[in-house]
Amino acid sequence: MSRILITSGPTREYLDPVRYFTNASSGRMGAALAAAAVEAGHQVVIVSGPVDVEYTDAAEVHRVSSTQEMLDACLRLFPACDGLIAAAAPCDYRPPSVARQKIHKTGEPLRLELVETPDVVATLAADRKDSQWIVAFALETEDPRTGAMKKLQRKRCDLIVVNGPRAVQSIDTKVEILDRRGESLGRFAGDKSDVAKEIIGVINQQLIHPKQEP
Repeated sequence: MSRILITSGPTREYLDPVRYFTNASSGRMGAALAAAAVEAGHQVVIVSGPVDVEYTDAAEVHRVSSTQEMLDACLRLFPACDGLIAAAAPCDYRPPSVARQKIHKTGEPLRLELVETPDVVATLAADRKDSQWIVAFALETEDPRTGAMKKLQRKRCDLIVVNGPRAVQSIDTKVEILDRRGESLGRFAGDKSDVAKEIIGVINQQLIHPKQEP
């Protein structure tokens, strides 16, 4: 049995007290992965952005809003976990500051400056123990394998799950799992619950209970 940290859902980066940047991540994949991991006999800790989905009662759930909050929670929780499945879609950019009052229309264009948010996966990978493993997701809109492999190498992941924009807000998904050599460990399509079981199966085989070379 492993203790697995799963990130799930979107994050929010506020522009003013009532407006924020986010994305359409539903958290369905994170919830499905958590359920599949519990079913496989693992302990699960979830760090989730704002979502409407229900997580399995067997998981320990930590709710966050911003990307920085997600990172802070993961930094606190990951040292006690064996691995990370980064299924969340945290915002990559945020306003440099949050307006204290609601921004009103003026009849003029509103020009925004955005700065990068911290990279959750890369930060955790930089300080992980040798025994810990990391699986990330890569949602790509063009040349998915190339983009995913660049992300895997840049963020020092062990495996990466490639999907596309059609998976967002959908109950179905289509994924491919790649290892560090760029070899495909499987292509799976269908209901996210079924695909999640396949992903957990690959993680079990490749990272948690790998077969020893003769």
